[in-house]
Amino acid sequence: MRSPRTAILPFVMMATFPGAGAGQVITETEQLGSVDFETSCPEVTRAPFNRAVALLHHMTYEGARAAFAEIAAAHPTCAMAHWGIAMTLFQPLWPTRPSEDDLRRGWQAVERARTIRSTTPRERMFIDAVAAFFDPDRAEYWQRIAGWAEASRVLHDAYPEDLEAKAFYALSQLATAPPSGDLSHHAAAATALVDILRRQPKHPGAIHYTVHASDATGREHESMDVVQRYAETAPLNPHALHMPTHIFVRVGKWSDVIVGNRRAAEAALAHPAGDHQQWVWDEYPHAIEYLVYALLQVGDDREALESMRRLERTADLQPTFKTAFHLASIPARYALERRDWTRAAKLEPRPNPALAWDQFPWPEAVTWFARGMGSLRTGDIDAARSAEVRLQQLKRDSERLGEALFARHTEIMRLELSAWLAHSAADGEAAIRLLREAVTLEANTPKPPVTPAPTLPALELLGDLFLEMERPADALDAYESSLQIEPNRFNTLVGAARAARRNGDLARASDYYRALRDVAIIGSPREELKEAAAFLRANRSELPER
Repeated sequence: MRSPRTAILPFVMMATFPGAGAGQVITETEQLGSVDFETSCPEVTRAPFNRAVALLHHMTYEGARAAFAEIAAAHPTCAMAHWGIAMTLFQPLWPTRPSEDDLRRGWQAVERARTIRSTTPRERMFIDAVAAFFDPDRAEYWQRIAGWAEASRVLHDAYPEDLEAKAFYALSQLATAPPSGDLSHHAAAATALVDILRRQPKHPGAIHYTVHASDATGREHESMDVVQRYAETAPLNPHALHMPTHIFVRVGKWSDVIVGNRRAAEAALAHPAGDHQQWVWDEYPHAIEYLVYALLQVGDDREALESMRRLERTADLQPTFKTAFHLASIPARYALERRDWTRAAKLEPRPNPALAWDQFPWPEAVTWFARGMGSLRTGDIDAARSAEVRLQQLKRDSERLGEALFARHTEIMRLELSAWLAHSAADGEAAIRLLREAVTLEANTPKPPVTPAPTLPALELLGDLFLEMERPADALDAYESSLQIEPNRFNTLVGAARAARRNGDLARASDYYRALRDVAIIGSPREELKEAAAFLRANRSELPER
């Protein structure tokens, strides 16, 4: 595997990085944005320390850890280098949870930082903040996150004009956003970040966390100028290339999602993960899922399949929650979005047996949901009911692990499958009730950054149900409501066109078929596009384009 290419600030640096061959010098000219983190460390550490902090803000944790460790080895009295090492050992917005070894190493870094007496009061507060996470008296992950967030608030209150204190306070607000969908934490983070960007427009943390603050229903159009310039701030950093596409997905800009994640995937392969660079960084499968999702929305099934196969052929994937989620979710999406129910019914749970699947109940649940929907649609009701039972267990498993947000997403899928099982049993009233429960729960549950979108939107499924029940007006209402949240989704546009057509509203049907045609690539093999073309030809004289 190639040595990682490591990003730097806006100047050329020549240095030997961990992972390079003996005496090998790697010259980098990549940009990371602008950081000026004042420390009491020797002046010679200022540039490399700022570079390490920039990598941390870009969530390039492995590279940041190597950079901080290099400073600590060369300058043993630099306490903040040990602070930095500790900060790289947990990922507040990602679903990855630190291992016992990570917790031990983090606490050792904290203790080492605390033994250095030359620190300033401000630096000691930074160290105390990260210590709150690694405190051995806190056993549960979310207790650790809450402790770090409270200490970050205290630090920010003590130094309200300090840009780094403000950036990490904003990050902590996002990390502690409740699973109920309350957006007050997003708003608090955004307010702090606006102030940073006013004073330092290229601050990588402020730009990055602003994108996360906007990655919520109702906030997706906030700060679009900041979103669009993130990739320009760090044009070779995999996560910076990927992050704007979180928002592009929410607004249905599929071409931008495709371009951004192709670039991010290639860049991720140049940044191996692990202390010995032994893994393909989980940013690679992360970019691939967003890419596949967008390709499916434009009907580019061939490219979606090739991207999925490329990931499946990739050896040495980093064994994390993110990797597990994407290995489960991508095949599920490929089957469900194309309505290939036979493929969905045959999906195998836990596709990579080397992963610690007992720790990843939500990723496993995605496979069982797809299997259940596929089984139901192909007439195997017993298999669908078995999937429903498994989803109930996986929800309990997430709750046992203290992951309320993941449990809620599993419950949404369980409700969706249960609704369609009720429909198959001719209990339409129960089917509608269960899907409305799923709609309400989904509306009040934030989307974790690991996934581009719900496995299948509850409102879209409600529209599908109403259409099958010969209630096209209700179906159209559901589809149009879904498009307000998930714009330009291929199957929602199809459903809206069909519902309008069956409801006798040919003008609206025409609008949706045109929108579908405009979203899709030329030459897509989807039958729905042939349907759209036939309808538009047949009604061209009566329905001029509006």
